Amino acid sequence: MKNKQEEWNIVDLLSHSRHDWMNKLQLIKGNLSLQKYDRVDAIIEELIIEAKQESKLCNLKVPTFASSLLTFNWDPHHFQLEYEIVGEIVLLEAFDEAISSWSSSFFSLLDKLVDKCHDNHLTITINIDSDIDRIRFFFDFNGIIKETDPLINWLHTNHVPQVNVKEFQVNTYEAAIVVSLGN
Repeated sequence: MKNKQEEWNIVDLLSHSRHDWMNKLQLIKGNLSLQKYDRVDAIIEELIIEAKQESKLCNLKVPTFASSLLTFNWDPHHFQLEYEIVGEIVLLEAFDEAISSWSSSFFSLLDKLVDKCHDNHLTITINIDSDIDRIRFFFDFNGIIKETDPLINWLHTNHVPQVNVKEFQVNTYEAAIVVSLGN
């Protein structure tokens, strides 16, 4: 099976990106025509924040992981994904394969376990400290998990070198998972 980077060609990437930007511009244009200038300012501010977050993600030098996050919502999934990078940028290239593998397995399992008819969201916060041992990935899910036991078992048993599940809490309506990088 090909990984996502190999599946997307440049035309597909540009097409999806252009589609996203056109939707955002139409939202601005619609609010301008309704003279909702406060909403236009808010939308533009959201776009600036989103662009800064994309830049931070790309500057971490984890191209496979970044690609999976940037393109995740373009594919059909049973949850929406958002991410945020907090702190100063450090180079994480040595961890790209490990965090990509772990998160890909996690996303796949979550897709199978959530209620497909519910509005499900996963937010990933990457909290960066200058000390590589203090970098944390927080995976916060809100929605409905139909079966929690397979996820709990997976978190106990799925070991990827350099990815350490530090703690987690899982119930029917949310999951909070803290992951660190390193040995």
